Formats: sequence, structure tokens, C-alpha cells
Amino acid sequence: MLEAGWEFMGHAVKQGAMHLQPDQRAVVRDTVAIIEKFAGKKPKGWLGPGLTETWETLDLLAEAGIEYVSDWVNDDQPYEIRTSKGPLVSVPYTLELNDIPMMVIQHHESSAWLGRCRDQFDRLYAEGAKGGRVMAIAVHPYIHGVPHRIKYFEAVYDYMRRKKGVWFTTGEEIYEWWKAGRR
Repeated sequence: MLEAGWEFMGHAVKQGAMHLQPDQRAVVRDTVAIIEKFAGKKPKGWLGPGLTETWETLDLLAEAGIEYVSDWVNDDQPYEIRTSKGPLVSVPYTLELNDIPMMVIQHHESSAWLGRCRDQFDRLYAEGAKGGRVMAIAVHPYIHGVPHRIKYFEAVYDYMRRKKGVWFTTGEEIYEWWKAGRR
């Protein structure tokens, strides 16, 4: 992943809800330090375990130098969030196209994910003609990497690649694009 240039974003050092952590500041600090040591730079983004936060989480993230979060699944465009330690940006994320809820919790057939992704893409692509839209797709190798699902994963990307003007990118690049447009 490092050699391929993937983005590393914070997701906590323990897979447990932030509101159950006895010291959130330590969780954020340790996560940032581990990523910085491995990747050679601090992460700019954060996706909380289980998308969990408390009233102080965003302040702690900003304090640690995190610049964007993807825990707020409420829009398809980035926006600014004010904290006591300076602004953060919400970079869109979704649960609707996340394979954990769809496949593991709701037990949809694999083909349902393909249909949902195409429908989401078609709508956002049409709306994107007047301004950018973000379509987050959350997949996990142990879910969509299995033989009976991988073809649906490939089909979604093949479908989107056939359209002009689609930008396949990272959360950090979306954040940087949004920030540059605000200057």
C-alpha cells in the first residue's frame, strides 16, 4: 500500500467506539504517530471506528492536526465544520454503499450492491454536471474480495469508467480540491 501511494487515514489503534475509549486524546495521538512513522507523513483524514464520536472528538482531531473527517454521512459535497481548535472539513462517506451494512448486517444478495452503486452513480453524475459530487464506496477485502462478490466490485468500476469526467481519487485529494476552491 505504501509503495502504491495509497492514502493512510486515521481509523484508531483499536477497533472500538470512540465514546468507549477511556482516553480519546491518546487514541488519536497514537494513531497519528503510528501512521506518520510508517507512511512518513501525518494523516490528514480520519474515519472513526464505527463512525463514532463524542462532543470532544472533533476538537481532539483538529488539535492533533487532522484536517478532514469522513464520519458524517449526510451529504455528497464537502463542507466545513467548526471546532474549538480550528476548522475541519467533512469529506463525504456513505453507509448506503458500504459492504459491511449491506452484505454482513442486512444480508443483501451481492448483485444488490451493484444495482445500488449504479443508481447512486447515475444520480450523482447527472447532478455533477452543475457542480462536483462525491460518491464514496466502502469495501473491505474480506467481503468484496471473495470470489462470489469480486465481479460486482469490478462491474461497478467498469461502469463508472465508461463515463467522461469521473475522477477516481482519495479523501485527501478531495479535501485538497475543496480547500483550493475556497481560496
